[in-house]
Amino acid sequence: MTRVSSAPPAPGHYSLWLLTVAPTIWAAHLLLGYITAAVWCAKLVESGGALGGVRTAIGWYTVVALAGIGYIGWEGLRRHHHGTEATTHDLDSAEDRHRFVGFATLLLSGLSAVGVLYAALAATYFETCR
Repeated sequence: MTRVSSAPPAPGHYSLWLLTVAPTIWAAHLLLGYITAAVWCAKLVESGGALGGVRTAIGWYTVVALAGIGYIGWEGLRRHHHGTEATTHDLDSAEDRHRFVGFATLLLSGLSAVGVLYAALAATYFETCR
């Protein structure tokens, strides 16, 4: 049986920076995929050349991005389930704020994962640089 501590986490544990990590991974994935395709089409293949290597690279970018977003989402879920209270985040307490930030992190991670999948979906539709 695991024991859940009712003591609030350390003050540094309440950082809002965790909220920004999943959308940053999404933005980096989008930018990296766009730059890879742009350089590939402009410098490495002729006009109308195949996107074979780019599609593979975007696939790997997607796997890495989803793994990072999944980890951040898991951390958000863990923070949301911190403590013993099972109610909403209505109280003005440090623990409720901590749980709310965890829930917001979880939701942003889900949105970022959908964004990464939609960005990667473009690589499946385009076969050439045209």
